Amino acid sequence: MSGKPELKGRAARLARLLPTGPGQAARAPFVLLVVLLLGGGLICLLVLNSALSEGAFKLDDLRSGTKNLTDEEQALQRDIDAYSAPDALQRRARELGMVPGGDPVFLDPDGTVKGVPSAAPGARRPAAHTPLVLAPEAMTDGLAPTPGR
Repeated sequence: MSGKPELKGRAARLARLLPTGPGQAARAPFVLLVVLLLGGGLICLLVLNSALSEGAFKLDDLRSGTKNLTDEEQALQRDIDAYSAPDALQRRARELGMVPGGDPVFLDPDGTVKGVPSAAPGARRPAAHTPLVLAPEAMTDGLAPTPGR
């Protein structure tokens, strides 16, 4: 009798499917498969590392651009604050010939006026203006008939 027990039924059918000889699987395809998988993994890691490095450079450029734009925004905000300061507005208004206003008056919804209006101090009052009436002989375009002609 041999050292192996005899199989019956389903186990016997399955045992017939498996090789029983002393043969070994070929090692060359297995070694080639392992080498290809390792090489492919290394190449994937190299590509991934390069992509991450490129992304890091882009991120650094974007951060420096953001810093520059933030500095510019702060400088512009300082300029706006300087131009909107009350003394700067007053100086610019005087350069344009403006003067501080007089006392204000308020109009109620019923039409009554509250307060006494006053002219702005330092404002030039226009002289009393009489309308200019031209005599027909003063017209130079020649369309109006002149008396005596």
